[in-house]
Amino acid sequence: MKKPIVILLAGLLIFCSGLTVAEAHVKWFTDVAPEKETITNILSPLFLVLAVFIAILLAVLTQLLPSLSKWGPMAAVDRKLDQWRDYTYTILKYGLAAALLIQVISGTLFVPEFEISSIVETILLWGAIVLLLIPHHIATKAGAFVTLVLLIMLTISVGMFHMLDYGFYLAIVGTLLLQKTKWEPWGMPLLYLGTGLSLCWVAVEKWVFPTMALDIIEHHGVPTFGFAPEAFVVMAAFIEFIVGYLLVVGILNRLLSAVLTAIFISTTMLFGMTELIGHFMIHIVLIIFIIEGVSFYKPPVEMHSRRLDQMIFVSLNFIFALSTFLLIYYRFT
Repeated sequence: MKKPIVILLAGLLIFCSGLTVAEAHVKWFTDVAPEKETITNILSPLFLVLAVFIAILLAVLTQLLPSLSKWGPMAAVDRKLDQWRDYTYTILKYGLAAALLIQVISGTLFVPEFEISSIVETILLWGAIVLLLIPHHIATKAGAFVTLVLLIMLTISVGMFHMLDYGFYLAIVGTLLLQKTKWEPWGMPLLYLGTGLSLCWVAVEKWVFPTMALDIIEHHGVPTFGFAPEAFVVMAAFIEFIVGYLLVVGILNRLLSAVLTAIFISTTMLFGMTELIGHFMIHIVLIIFIIEGVSFYKPPVEMHSRRLDQMIFVSLNFIFALSTFLLIYYRFT
């Protein structure tokens, strides 16, 4: 692949990711009551055109990836990052301990949205933190199990569909529990899957309940890059959905993670400590994705040998995933 094309792709990812991260987890930054949009308004001409355009774009992207991975600077960075893979589980466990410590100091549980409501939750949080800090895999598993108990308690309290926004925590727990077992090779794919699906789920919220995102744009001065706020929200949700989808299918994970990390840091200046506290664990996960790449993962598209078959598969699979998420979210929220 020629260098200008690589730069163009990277620039597109940076710009598009900037659209979505500025509004991630809108519930943290607005008190506006959610108002469900009608399905007719959700499936607007803009929505349908973008869906078709993105499906075609992703199909083309899968054909460009082999050349992108062979580009000199990209290959050199990949080789350097490969040397850090031995530290990913260490980063994950201590990162989770740090995230829980930040939450307990802030008086919240996992994210700013949920306040600690009992002494039992406080004790369990501190217990998980202490266990995760002990440098032994048995203690790590115990800390992950305590974290799982907290997640179950919170899910019972707020509901399963609400907690799907934060499914990456469940994926983190599962990854740590699988460490040093015969199922350890499934740990990283689980982390990618959980994080990607969480991003897809949060993206759909902006289509179904757009008033919350629009309120944030109005009261927090979120830049819309010249687009009308309503159109900006639709595009932001699409880009967030794309990022989650690409993480699930194993495409451009290192580049996406690096871009998202930079933008999450920049949006801290816009939303302050709430942004930092809420997305700290996401930062840790993205660092792990930057290190890991996709060496463990064989993209489903490789089931097909012909390029045309691959392009059709990616396009139809994206439309199917988009339709499924939208239907389930609209039906059960």
